[in-house]
Amino acid sequence: MGFWVTTLIFLLAGVVGSLFSLLCCNRGPSTNLFHLTLVITATVCCWMMWAIVYLAQLKPLINPILSGE
Repeated sequence: MGFWVTTLIFLLAGVVGSLFSLLCCNRGPSTNLFHLTLVITATVCCWMMWAIVYLAQLKPLINPILSGE
């Protein structure tokens, strides 16, 4: 899977999580805003962690040293 496909999966997971928190935890405007902020922040943090690891594997900073054998 490519970078953009997985990014879309994270985006869809964030939208589903946001809708789930709005539908299941509807307790008022400030609480809804707090829940949405938590879901969006968690989704963005998980995506950034995945993206950093994925991109670091595409272009590693240290090249492996091959032995002479």
